[in-house]
Amino acid sequence: MNTERDLTKGSVALALFWVSAPMTLGILGTLAVGLSDSLFLARVGKIELAAIGFVYPVIVALMSLSIGLSAGTNTVVSNAIGRGDDAASRRRLTIHAIGLGVVLSLLVSGLFFWAAPALFTAMGAKEAVLKAALSYIPYWCLSFPFIVAVMVLSAVFRAAGNSTVAATTMVLQAALNIALNPIFIFGLGPVPELGMTGAGLATLIARIVSFIGLFFFAWKTRILDFRCAPWTDLLPSTKNLARVGVPASLSNAINPVGMALVTAAVATIGDAAVAGFGAAGRVQSFVLVPLLALSSGIGPVVGQNWGAKKQDRARHALRICFVSSVIFGLALATLFHVLADPVARFVTNSDEPAVYAASYLRIVSWGFLGYGILITATAAMNARDKAKWSMWLSAGRIALLYTPFAWLGVLVAGYTGILVGSVVANLAVIWAALVACQSVGLLKIGWKGVATPASWLQSKLNAPGSG
Repeated sequence: MNTERDLTKGSVALALFWVSAPMTLGILGTLAVGLSDSLFLARVGKIELAAIGFVYPVIVALMSLSIGLSAGTNTVVSNAIGRGDDAASRRRLTIHAIGLGVVLSLLVSGLFFWAAPALFTAMGAKEAVLKAALSYIPYWCLSFPFIVAVMVLSAVFRAAGNSTVAATTMVLQAALNIALNPIFIFGLGPVPELGMTGAGLATLIARIVSFIGLFFFAWKTRILDFRCAPWTDLLPSTKNLARVGVPASLSNAINPVGMALVTAAVATIGDAAVAGFGAAGRVQSFVLVPLLALSSGIGPVVGQNWGAKKQDRARHALRICFVSSVIFGLALATLFHVLADPVARFVTNSDEPAVYAASYLRIVSWGFLGYGILITATAAMNARDKAKWSMWLSAGRIALLYTPFAWLGVLVAGYTGILVGSVVANLAVIWAALVACQSVGLLKIGWKGVATPASWLQSKLNAPGSG
């Protein structure tokens, strides 16, 4: 069975499409699980909806480990394919990536289980909301090593230009999780009503089944094969994976950590605000699926072409992503200007949280185009083996813009101030993304006589009296 697609030939736009398009369905399915949790738990009660509002940003932050390791795996494997390395060495890379992921995920999930009570308390969760949040955590922690292994193995297929396998796995896992949710949350037959605990149990079962299915498919297609001297080059390949994976993990963790800090600001307003803010955030993730798919697709395209010394194709793919982000972001903002209220009522099932959710969607959507540019730029730099640039770009957005403006905004203008801070952060990061991408060779922009972002910054740094 042919599980590879050559992304170094033919139309760049088509290469990007063939990798990104299936991931649209895959990511849509994955995010549908979070939306399903929100919808079902909203019908259990306001306490459960508020609890998942505290849980969601934290588990998204922890999922950054799997995203980072996936980025590392994609970079190393796609570059190896572009260079023409043999299949045995790529199989060793796959085994090393899965092993590293499982070990790290066990450590992280154990630490999270221990620290969860203090963490949610510090975020502002109290009494019944805190108890509900903690009931979800044990099952999520048990499921974490399985989802990390699935995402790393899926990255191997994506690096080979075959995102259909990864997307199919994501969709089937999501479908099973969503189907199990009402059974365990509300109870059915011999299964008692478990509420938040039931949501966690459904996630655990779906992730275990997904891991078993993908593992056997990878073995059948010989993407995964232990008859390749797996201990050979263990240390060098682990270093290569970590060189991209660690900064990429931190880069992906920074955004949800910022969300957690901003959620703490929202918590000063009340539980209804937290519930509305969290529900709107999940809608945001849902509607930004095409941009998330682009960020998944740009990695293999850049990785294979950079490995094959075809840098111009990689640059062209990134330009396509940037233009698409602007067009799609503006279209979404226009749509939410009209539909924010009905969407908010649908996802909250409660009047007061719906008001907060509608305000979020109506205001924050004007910054979506900047967020799209950010995530595609960081994914491309990861694939270019410049993950530290991605990390600092994401860190700057959160530390210098989003978090400070959110807390300043809540002091000056309450909930609306937080939302305006998000828009400012997402729009301001566009210039920084252009500077970073040009600095690492992923963009060539500017006209004769007109300074490019990177050259302008360099001229300021070298100016007399600049230090």
